[in-house]
Amino acid sequence: MTQLSKPRVVEGDPRDLTLLDVNARFMRHEQFQRLVANVREDGHLTSTPLVWHDTESGRRIVLSGNHRTKAAVEAGLPSIFWLEITDPLPHQKQIALQLSHNAINGEDDPATLKALYEELEDVSMRLYSGLDDKTLDLLDEVTVPSLAEANLDFATVQIVFLPEEKEAAEKALEAARKAASADARWLARIEQYEQVLDTLDSVKGAHNIGNVAAAFAIVLSVVERHLGELAEGWYDPDEQTAKRKGTAPIETVLATRTMPADAAAVVQRAIDHMEREGDIAAGQRWRALELWAADYLAGAS
Repeated sequence: MTQLSKPRVVEGDPRDLTLLDVNARFMRHEQFQRLVANVREDGHLTSTPLVWHDTESGRRIVLSGNHRTKAAVEAGLPSIFWLEITDPLPHQKQIALQLSHNAINGEDDPATLKALYEELEDVSMRLYSGLDDKTLDLLDEVTVPSLAEANLDFATVQIVFLPEEKEAAEKALEAARKAASADARWLARIEQYEQVLDTLDSVKGAHNIGNVAAAFAIVLSVVERHLGELAEGWYDPDEQTAKRKGTAPIETVLATRTMPADAAAVVQRAIDHMEREGDIAAGQRWRALELWAADYLAGAS
């Protein structure tokens, strides 16, 4: 085969180009519409079609990039760039060029493709990538052998719980196991994951500890001391009203989960009395707090 001369870059109206009558490369309707949407969003083609200028007929025939050219027309682009060759091309050479451009594209490594796709957090960018349901189903089956234990330097880390913490840890692990068996999914942003790691690092650095369980315990104790701040999820302090319907955790009102036993006994006797007198209904003992608060506000005004 004779060597082709160097193609030149040409800018022109895609409507002036002649598309192939027979094109081995096909594209499903939804894929083509995705391509049109991408071209319309970009305002130009991001890869260049290959065009043969048949000087005898005057036609410019698209050998590679027929779908991109069609998408440019449908997207309303007034002009595009293409690579143009003017060498005499027998029909056999035209077919060979078309097939080579369509076939010699390389292959996507599925594990790499999966990792790159999962980096896309923006839904619009995932749509822009053009990966269809069939490809995504295949990605779900991908395993990454390079991350297997045999290919990693790793160390076993043991998390040791004290006796009073062991039961709670076992319940949490059992709940996680059941959730996993039910094919449940818990969704969190990557920023939240990184924030958890940063918080644990800060705790370990402040207390000079390396145990993750101990660091978690300290984080939880800090949360316990600031339960009242969680009220911002349901309470509007400016309007002094609830932001939403439904229920609110009592501990976010009282800013504590516990109280001294002697004080609790006084509250317990008062609530029992109110229930016997019919001031509050059975099962609604929390209404005692509402009534006491209402009496206090009435007296304060």
